[in-house]
Amino acid sequence: MSDNPPSSNVLELARQVLRIEAEAVAALIERIDDDFLQAVGLILNCHGRVIVSGMGKSGHVGRKIASTFASTGTPAYFVHPAEASHGDLGMITRDDILIALSNSGEAVELLTIVPIIKRQGAKLISLTGNRHSSLAREADVHLDAGVVQEACPLNLAPTASTTAALALGDALAVALLDARGFGPEDFARSHPGGRLGRRLLTHVRDVMHVGTAVPQVFADTPVAAAILEISRGGIGMTAVVDGDHRLIGIVTDGDLRRAFADNLDLRTRLVADIMGRRPHSIGPDRLAVEAVEMMEHHRINQLPVVDEHRRVLGALNMHDLFQAKVI
Repeated sequence: MSDNPPSSNVLELARQVLRIEAEAVAALIERIDDDFLQAVGLILNCHGRVIVSGMGKSGHVGRKIASTFASTGTPAYFVHPAEASHGDLGMITRDDILIALSNSGEAVELLTIVPIIKRQGAKLISLTGNRHSSLAREADVHLDAGVVQEACPLNLAPTASTTAALALGDALAVALLDARGFGPEDFARSHPGGRLGRRLLTHVRDVMHVGTAVPQVFADTPVAAAILEISRGGIGMTAVVDGDHRLIGIVTDGDLRRAFADNLDLRTRLVADIMGRRPHSIGPDRLAVEAVEMMEHHRINQLPVVDEHRRVLGALNMHDLFQAKVI
């Protein structure tokens, strides 16, 4: 056997695999019909859980389908059919739905547990490559995931058939997601460790500086004192407030640089002489990603955080959002 097979043969075989699998998935489009709608309806009206089961490669696909269901608003888990025959059937109740995967539709381990599932009143959705199989006949709803051929040159190894089953499972999950009105924030709640979770679940109040960490001065404060306050706060700005701590302005590092460029004698100036009088601000209950959007749109690096009466509650800068991994 050659250690270096001709690259042209390898590349053509790889392309052929992808063509066969792509055609297998494309063929499913015409099979999205009333049976698919019935399967979606059964799952939407299920008062229990969706249990997915399959042997071998179908089992691996089933695990992924169950995981996708669970993360998109349809409570689901995988049960191994062989283990089900040895006690795990106790996990399944009459209020559940079993989705059984088998390309042949004749997996003995699945057919063994089907009568028990049916007897206790649970519904059965089968996903097979053979609409005339035993599993298809016993199901309340059958979804046809059959393929013309496997991508394996021997037409033996599960390849196109597992891809088709996986794609059909994804179609079910997405259809259910849409029917439930499952949105980005729902997705984030089931993925709190991911980047999307951080982006969608982090609010301004979670990352802002509060209390004495928020630099604040009055309009009649000398600029020299304001510079010290900016340095103390360490966020490149100080809020300017009135006697009721309402935001009336802001002084940033940029304001100081511009004042120097204009040759102003800052030793004799008050904050009112250099402050920005129409500062942008944000509320504490807004999402941190909204603060990012506002900063980027206005090309600023700091934001005071205010309540509905514009009283200063906190402050944040772009570095805070980087640290919170919102950006």
